[in-house]
Amino acid sequence: MPNCTDYFNYFLMNMIGIIPARYASSRFPGKPLSVIKGKPMIQWVYELACKTQSLKRVVVATDDDRISGCVKGFGGDVVMTSSAHLSGTDRCAEAAELLKSQGVDFQAVINIQGDEPFLDPGIIDKLAAEFADQTVEIATIAGFFDNDKDVLDPNKVKVVTDIDHNALYFSRSPIPFLRSVGGEKPKYLRHAGIYGYRADVLQKITRLMPGKLELAESLEQLRWLENGYRIRVIVADYQTVAIDTPDDLTQI
Repeated sequence: MPNCTDYFNYFLMNMIGIIPARYASSRFPGKPLSVIKGKPMIQWVYELACKTQSLKRVVVATDDDRISGCVKGFGGDVVMTSSAHLSGTDRCAEAAELLKSQGVDFQAVINIQGDEPFLDPGIIDKLAAEFADQTVEIATIAGFFDNDKDVLDPNKVKVVTDIDHNALYFSRSPIPFLRSVGGEKPKYLRHAGIYGYRADVLQKITRLMPGKLELAESLEQLRWLENGYRIRVIVADYQTVAIDTPDDLTQI
């Protein structure tokens, strides 16, 4: 049995990053190819992901020839996936299977958001490091809100955890609810949509049927919790800029 240091080093040598990227978006078609300071957004994300210390390979997973051509044009690694996927997690799972079939060896996958062109590579390393704990199946990042307005925004997902930092629930509503007037105000945690999964767990969770909680909140991670999977939440000072609409580009 290897010691903890050996196991951790083994994982650092056997983790890959996958950036799911699709062209068809109702709010922002062609978003990955939008140009920011002279480079397409997908290139910013790819190059920052490649600066991590923990990933042995970074791959863009797409269903669009335009995105594939762009990635190849700047020297990036890309795999083509189905256009039928409903989530980035599903696209990551297919890409991971394709890489396995090509003989690529890895034990865990980091799902990197393709719409965060100012990604902090250190956050990926923090997420990767959590898998040194052999009990971790899925891991994600959260940071504390810095204003009350964002806490009330349903587009900014909240999370609460147990004492071992495993997620109890994710919601678009403020959780926990402050019922007692004059009570101590809770420190709300904002979920960031970057995940890490053990390779086998990634394949299993994408075969699950949507559950009642997921359908109510439109949050796929609730499907995993409903089916008994644990999601480790790493609290970090994580402030990032996500590009969801063309207007967001004007804020950069």
